[in-house]
Amino acid sequence: VQLQASGGGLVQKGDSLKLSCSASGDAFRRYAVGWFRQAPGKEREFVAAIPRNTHSTIYEDSVKGRFTISRDNTENTVSLQMNSLKPEDTAVYYCAASSSIILSSLRTWSMWSYWGLGTLVTVSS
Repeated sequence: VQLQASGGGLVQKGDSLKLSCSASGDAFRRYAVGWFRQAPGKEREFVAAIPRNTHSTIYEDSVKGRFTISRDNTENTVSLQMNSLKPEDTAVYYCAASSSIILSSLRTWSMWSYWGLGTLVTVSS
């Protein structure tokens, strides 16, 4: 699976932004898809994930209620709607795909096999 993220940019505190990730290949629906982020000087951290062919979602605590992940298996895309953005959301955001079917395992970056190039989100105060 090849992934390509887009939609990053510079926004102000409280603004919204939608990230998109397009995937190549017919196997997209067989993978869980998700988003991670990495702020300068920090480790990559889990943001959100949606398993294959289900409506379940999981989120990192700091983004719950503000971010929404969704997928379209007909278009091979996964999106991350980000609302009420905060300066601490500033990071490079990566989309990823995983063959894991265990929801809780998706919080761990090592469970993700495929990564796209990141897109930078900068939230100014």
